[in-house]
Amino acid sequence: MEMKPYQNIFVLVLFLVAFASNVVVMHGQTICKMSAQELMSCKPAVTPPEPSDPSSACCAALKHADVACLCSFKSSSWLPSLGIDPNLATQLPEKCKLPHPANC
Repeated sequence: MEMKPYQNIFVLVLFLVAFASNVVVMHGQTICKMSAQELMSCKPAVTPPEPSDPSSACCAALKHADVACLCSFKSSSWLPSLGIDPNLATQLPEKCKLPHPANC
């Protein structure tokens, strides 16, 4: 199955969640206009074996994320190695009822 461009953005977000969970992030530092705390709020929704629905905090963070920045990471193959399920990641837009980002 081919991934739609908007799904790549959310796969990238999840990569960044995994990245933020595995490094020390300085207070106030953001990645693509999302704080480490905001990135981490999405992790339970993309971590098998029993993912939760995305929290309202996760969906709110995704709404204000820098899409162009997120798109710059879309080719990463790190998600599975960091415990993130890409299939779960692609479900975030629908679950958060977000518009589909363009030009990514």
